[in-house]
Amino acid sequence: MDQAALLAIKQQEDAGADLITDGEQRRDNFYSFLCDKLDGLRLMTMADLLDHVEDKPGFEALLQTLDVPAFAIKNPTVVGKLRAKAPLVADDARFLRQHTKRAIKVTLPGPDLLSRSIWVKRLSESAYPTRAELIDDLVALLRAELLELERMGVEMVQFDEPVLTELVFAGKSATRTFMCAALAAQASPESELELAVELINRVVEGVSGTITGIHVCRGNWSRKEEVLLAGSYDPLMPYFARMKVKQFVLEYATERAGTLDARAQLPPGAQVGLGAVNPRTSESEPVATIVARARRIAELLGTERVFLNPDCGFGTFAERPMNSAAAAEQKIAALATAAAELRR
Repeated sequence: MDQAALLAIKQQEDAGADLITDGEQRRDNFYSFLCDKLDGLRLMTMADLLDHVEDKPGFEALLQTLDVPAFAIKNPTVVGKLRAKAPLVADDARFLRQHTKRAIKVTLPGPDLLSRSIWVKRLSESAYPTRAELIDDLVALLRAELLELERMGVEMVQFDEPVLTELVFAGKSATRTFMCAALAAQASPESELELAVELINRVVEGVSGTITGIHVCRGNWSRKEEVLLAGSYDPLMPYFARMKVKQFVLEYATERAGTLDARAQLPPGAQVGLGAVNPRTSESEPVATIVARARRIAELLGTERVFLNPDCGFGTFAERPMNSAAAAEQKIAALATAAAELRR
């Protein structure tokens, strides 16, 4: 894992990235790694969970529609009281800091995503009879980790909340759609979104020594565009406007994302991590295309508020990568070249 992280760091530096991660090389997927860090979690495949979900026929139908085999998605599931047995990501951040002189970015699963995906009633109710009782422990764990990262001087901490999109794009049916990571969503999309605002604000309250960000996309489990969610961020903007994070890392390199115009509704001073390359395609986007997209958002928000990003991760699942390391490096290099041209 150390060697893989070192390679990912080198590839990003060689490509010209300004803000370096460890490539999440220590993770099976973006939230399953928590099973190694917390007592009370068990890593289960979607096939394992089939025997425990309340709506078994609906869950089976969902697995059949997703372009992913049930064994390839692994979900951390609460089976006992959550207790930290190791830092969630702070040790990874220390390793990263030791091996790059550039600014660093660390990612964590967001509180709404976790509270929805890891609480499965039949497996979790002995430790947490309700999802609400789980939430307080999750917020405390994430906030403690964020405060430690801030103390360490980590330049950016991103919370991943991809499942927020399903609430507005798929309506009430979305309680069991996005990568199956929505097992405990509330019946009302509006109440779930209100809860998401409350939870992220509880986690980041008063943190100013690091850029806090939230990443929201539309699914990253397949190269088939037709099986991924589609829709504009516009319905989410009123909720984004009340989140106390500094940066919104959003997907825009796919036509499924809609137009850029609603970005003016973001809180004053908020940054945009502009998704400008598609992590699921082999060919890199032309630099001119990235530049044009970035100029459009800069016209709306100002150049100092724009970061250039891939839409999402290049890996998604360890057993089912969306792309190759070589393609990822080419796309990061295209982002760096576009940023240099825009600065000039």
